[in-house]
Amino acid sequence: MLSLPGANFQMGSEPPEGYDDEKPRHSVTVRPFLIGRFPITQGQWAAVMDEENACRFRGPNKAMHNVSWTEAVEFCRRLAVVTGHTFRLPAEAEWEYACRGGTTTAFSCGPAITTDLANYNGEFAYMDAPKGPYRHVLLDVGAFPPNPFGLHDMHGNLWEWCADPWHENYEGVPVDGSAWEEGSNERYRLVRGGSWHETPDLCRSAVRLKLPYNEGDEMIGFRLANNLA
Repeated sequence: MLSLPGANFQMGSEPPEGYDDEKPRHSVTVRPFLIGRFPITQGQWAAVMDEENACRFRGPNKAMHNVSWTEAVEFCRRLAVVTGHTFRLPAEAEWEYACRGGTTTAFSCGPAITTDLANYNGEFAYMDAPKGPYRHVLLDVGAFPPNPFGLHDMHGNLWEWCADPWHENYEGVPVDGSAWEEGSNERYRLVRGGSWHETPDLCRSAVRLKLPYNEGDEMIGFRLANNLA
């Protein structure tokens, strides 16, 4: 895991970029925290859960997928028992802060992205970036360069669960970087980051997607976070 410094950043998107649920763009002050350099892999899952899940793309160094929010939270609980340290899913604000890596552009690599930098559906382009391959598969974690914070796979490859329940927009959101638990429909939780199957616009730093908390998918994984001691 990497230690990220606390900082203030602008969360969400400004018009004309993005969707209504990414607005209004607002200032958030995140406390220092730890976050996984990579998503949790299938090898790590098997070691902690003593089982293999029904992954479509198999390999110990491939990110764990087809896992529900509930199962991801259970992984955190069991890992805490094994290690004696607490773990959790990142709050949505923490996730976006980590993804941006100190940048304000649509992607941590700039205003556009290419398939040399992330795994997504390269048959589509964002802005004036060139098209590229659509690989149709999940790649091993760390297959692409890290973002400015040293984190891998924040754009594409797999959507990642966050701690927060879904809210339709950022009206009334906490500005301290904590998970937004109040005033929501807890049947739905958040995933972030896009996947190997998505178009590049859905891999932007600000993109949000709601999914039932008890359902997994071949395009969804997770990474861990923790408070600094």
